[in-house]
Amino acid sequence: MFCLWPAYTQASGLLLTTEDSPPAQMMREGVLAGRSVDKVREIMRRTGTQYDMQLLPWARAYELALRPGALACVFSTTRNVQREGQFKWVGPLTKSDWVLFGQAGRDYGIKSLADVRRYVVGTYNADVRDAWLKERGFRVDTAPQDEMNPRKLMAGRIDLWANDADVGRILLQNQGLETEIRPVYTFHSLGLYLACNPAVPDGLISRLQIAYDDMARDGFNRRIDSEYDKY
Repeated sequence: MFCLWPAYTQASGLLLTTEDSPPAQMMREGVLAGRSVDKVREIMRRTGTQYDMQLLPWARAYELALRPGALACVFSTTRNVQREGQFKWVGPLTKSDWVLFGQAGRDYGIKSLADVRRYVVGTYNADVRDAWLKERGFRVDTAPQDEMNPRKLMAGRIDLWANDADVGRILLQNQGLETEIRPVYTFHSLGLYLACNPAVPDGLISRLQIAYDDMARDGFNRRIDSEYDKY
């Protein structure tokens, strides 16, 4: 794959990478849009920051933002203990509720995370929920693409599927499975951020965060969230 990273310098701006994950980021009528995309664009506009935004598979988007010396940021990125020192953070752009989805006709009897240990949970490669569950000793079956997991669930190859509540809902709608698969248990909630490589100057990070805070105060973020709540 052609790599844009080496060409990026402080003069040419930031490389911003993201994945297809509606409603936070997606292609809409041939244009990259979404709850987080619109906020990031506004942050760049308000700070006068030059940038190039690329829609990539998540593992690739994340890798580019982590390369040594890269003037790059990746979003929407979960901020956790493991990643805290790897990036400089701007946001939060939005919130993520982590949900376990299951077959609509099955009684799982899940009242706590301890009850999940008797099940196999489907995740996808490089997703934060995959790492989170593995680190805590849950039985995980990792797929190369998240789109595979609803079919794996219906075929009985996994018992549950871990995803963001909104992302999972939209994926099920796209696959015509919204009546066959339902949310079973919400097991975590946290913020999603613009995660920038340590090489991005502190002064720029500060200006980006100030712009975001201004957007939160003046109602821009609420307007964007309201627009995509209808998606």
